[in-house]
Amino acid sequence: MKKSRIETLRNIYRDSLLEDNLPFWLRHGLDYEHGGFFNAVDRDGTLLDSDKSVWFQGRFSWLLAATHNALGPNEEWLRLAKDGVTFIDDHCFDPGDGLMWFQVTANGKPIRKRRYRFSEAFACIANAAVFQATGDSSYAEKAVKLFDTFEQHAKDPGLSPFPAKFAGTRPSKGIGVPMIAINMAQICREARVPGDWDSKVDACIEEIVSDFVHDDIESVMETVAVDGSRIDDHFDGRTLNPGHAIEAAWFIMLEAKVRGNDPALIGLGTKMLDWMWKRGWDTEFGGMLYFVGVDGRPVQEYWHDMKFWWPHDEAIIATLLAYQITGDQRYAEMHELVHDWTWKHFPDPEYGEWFGYLHRDGSVSNPVKGTLWKGPFHTPRMMLVCWQICEELLV
Repeated sequence: MKKSRIETLRNIYRDSLLEDNLPFWLRHGLDYEHGGFFNAVDRDGTLLDSDKSVWFQGRFSWLLAATHNALGPNEEWLRLAKDGVTFIDDHCFDPGDGLMWFQVTANGKPIRKRRYRFSEAFACIANAAVFQATGDSSYAEKAVKLFDTFEQHAKDPGLSPFPAKFAGTRPSKGIGVPMIAINMAQICREARVPGDWDSKVDACIEEIVSDFVHDDIESVMETVAVDGSRIDDHFDGRTLNPGHAIEAAWFIMLEAKVRGNDPALIGLGTKMLDWMWKRGWDTEFGGMLYFVGVDGRPVQEYWHDMKFWWPHDEAIIATLLAYQITGDQRYAEMHELVHDWTWKHFPDPEYGEWFGYLHRDGSVSNPVKGTLWKGPFHTPRMMLVCWQICEELLV
């Protein structure tokens, strides 16, 4: 990749983060009355729904603290991150069982709880990043407790106060749990939260390798039986999510980089990226498909061929990181494909920020900027991470 290209990319990622994405959410996502963050906003930032995603209380708090940590002191970002964590502490835990809600009202009244402990995951990384910024051990203690809760429920889903999503007839598990746990542990380790984070990362990677990476069909499975075997005769077992698998791939490549470019981890991460790029990249229209069938048969989800924002974010990071740690020009070419397609279709030239939901051909399906699922996380994280990689490549 030419130095001029890297400089151009560096400027795009930096300016998109600092002059577009973050300012949009700082204008439209702050709740000055109750604290915390709104997430459901229209194309122009108008509030559509005052209910709050608990995921985004943690995700945006993490982003603000992480950006503060990475770019140098910004007391406003840190103050808002701490405000988000305070809103989580005050309103997002069920006092009956100590577990976190998934959705609350503007003033923190509970609406919904999910069986999975991803609210805890994002609150964990928020507390870790604020601990890194402040040195206040109370945040580190909360991060450890939240990680432990996530880990315990991952190992024993029966701890959930809700009935299982599926009956016990066909037990299964998804790659999302070990994938998220890798990144939680990486963030806690970077923040110097006390704990043996290397061993937790190792355990998650071992589970992904043994149960989700299937060499015989060159695929990273999204859902498998609890022993890692495939569920080939049902929709759920045959449905792949390339963006999810590529996100797991770059977490593994990041671990390789942290460990001095560990060759085994580089091989694993790039293999996962290669397989899922081949399955997920739309050779007709460009962009990343959302769901594909492992064997080419149809999948059940009707939005399978839409282009969502976040798989593109993950593919942009993964291809650039793969290029950095291998020097293989093929990854530079893949990065150029996904970066250029993404910047052509997702950014909103009129109101800023990004559209999240496109038709297969790249036209806008839904102009909403924020929902329970879309908000200030995947896209600004991509911009921050890729900006940092470009800076390193330019040294």
